[in-house]
Amino acid sequence: MKLRINTLRASLLLSFGLTAIPAFAADAPVAAAPDYTLTANVGLATDYVFRGVSQTQNKPAVSGGVDFGYNGFYLGMWGSNVAWVNDSNLKDNSSLELDFYGGYKGTFAEDFGYDLGVLTYYYPGDDVAGATTPDTTEIYAGISWKTLSLKYNYVVSDYIFAWTTTDGGKTNGSYYLDLSGTYDLGDGWGILGHVGYQDIKNNSDASYTDWKLGVSKDVGFGVFSLAYTDTDAKTSTYTFGVDNPKEVANAKAVLTFSKSF
Repeated sequence: MKLRINTLRASLLLSFGLTAIPAFAADAPVAAAPDYTLTANVGLATDYVFRGVSQTQNKPAVSGGVDFGYNGFYLGMWGSNVAWVNDSNLKDNSSLELDFYGGYKGTFAEDFGYDLGVLTYYYPGDDVAGATTPDTTEIYAGISWKTLSLKYNYVVSDYIFAWTTTDGGKTNGSYYLDLSGTYDLGDGWGILGHVGYQDIKNNSDASYTDWKLGVSKDVGFGVFSLAYTDTDAKTSTYTFGVDNPKEVANAKAVLTFSKSF
């Protein structure tokens, strides 16, 4: 639910008799209230696909989040079930991804905007001796024009999603470049498109391009979307799981329902 606190004004109009005594109005002085927003969202999907890669080992996902904004500044948290961390033996008893983020958004010129912030992906669970941590922190900068956006994410943690360089080194300095856009077709219909490039530092086998094309429909009580997503990632590299490995970067269609409050 989106809440906005606006300045309240009270006025009182008094008139006496039928003579030419003028009416008067008194406006009670009220201090300006802060302009902030609080929103929440929930989602259901046939697969949680992030940057073209399934995070749930090609299984359904349930997600939800909350966002707070104040004069351009924002803080948020989002979570979803995941399976790759536990199945890849990176952490035990791990089935959840929690994202914590904050930043500042603004506008300039006509129809242009920008977004600067920091984002941490955290996977609760028990650490596994000798395993590289999947927990990742990125800083990002984005620019938008109308419904078209370009965003650059840069890794500042030691590793990105447990990836190492080809010689086992740290992968801080990896980045992701994201170009996305939507177009309103009217009557609640829309189309969406995306292309991105994931660079894993000094690991060309793990670096790849992903893309997505889909359609959405606002049905009043929420939004349905159906999207086709694919990558050029190496199948042998993006097959996750120790006991029951799954190809996670292959082409697929994903159906999603989302609702904001």
